[in-house]
Amino acid sequence: MSKQPTIVVTGTAGFIGSVFVQYLNEQGFNQLILVDDFGVEAKRNNWEKKQFIKVIERQAFLEQLPDLDFTIDMIVHLGARTDTTEFNYAIHEELNLQYSKSLWNYATEKQVPFIFASSAATYGAGEYGYDDRHDIIGQLKPLNPYGVSKNEFDKWAIAQTIHPPLWTGLKFFNVYGPNESHKGRMASVIFHSFNQIKETGLVKLFKSHKPDFKDGEQLRDFIYVKDVAKVIYWMMDDMLSNSWSVEKNGLYNLGTGKARTFYDLAANVFIAQGLKPNIDFVDMPLDIRDTYQYFTEANMVKLRAAGYVAQFYSLEEGVSDYVKNYLLPEKGY
Repeated sequence: MSKQPTIVVTGTAGFIGSVFVQYLNEQGFNQLILVDDFGVEAKRNNWEKKQFIKVIERQAFLEQLPDLDFTIDMIVHLGARTDTTEFNYAIHEELNLQYSKSLWNYATEKQVPFIFASSAATYGAGEYGYDDRHDIIGQLKPLNPYGVSKNEFDKWAIAQTIHPPLWTGLKFFNVYGPNESHKGRMASVIFHSFNQIKETGLVKLFKSHKPDFKDGEQLRDFIYVKDVAKVIYWMMDDMLSNSWSVEKNGLYNLGTGKARTFYDLAANVFIAQGLKPNIDFVDMPLDIRDTYQYFTEANMVKLRAAGYVAQFYSLEEGVSDYVKNYLLPEKGY
């Protein structure tokens, strides 16, 4: 094997970042620089057994960028403040906007390919649909500071005339899977459903507070984290092998393209354990009721047109794999 590229991955103590690092390891990549806040004990299992050459604290990495003693071949920026219930915009602005600009500018200066995580939260209530077209970015109205910060960086990125040679931003829809247990309230409904079943034999879902949606029939585009890792790897591999063309640079949706109900999601957590669904409905908390998305579904035409041909896990397949191979045996990925 020729000399491995040195790849920086941010957010590697977190959910998607740690899964992506493991996926890279499985593809034979271990020349990895892991960047995150590594002081969170609940995240330790996500990263410490992975293969890498060094870990660097998030803020220290930014400070060291001008004088790094190694050459970076690729930056995959997955780190962010992702808490949609954190309403202090200054926190999101620092971590999701200013930090991202610093990495972008470095990648531009050094002519390094750059992939970053955006979010479907940028679409707000979906007034303009869920199309990853650049011409609607300025009109989008995210429903929380997290979504605003992600959209602000998207707007800034597509407005830049000087940019990394190859770059993409991925608008993650509802990602679920192993290594998310540290996320608390922000972990997926699957994770919470599994724990509710274990404790009470029952899953509680939010009632609908809109007349055109029945209880539990709010819809989301749920994507398994293993598919997210595969797509990022495919893009990264194309960029490193010069198979990615400048014309493909830009923002891409990353969902399955098929919205499913929360009821289906919860029911499949029972089914994966050989149990009969037992689901109850509770009022949605007031602090999220006005900003709650009732429907998201990624338009995936652009990613397919760029050449991604692999099939995505169905909801049934993804939930079954997550429950049987990770949640039941209490294993990470």
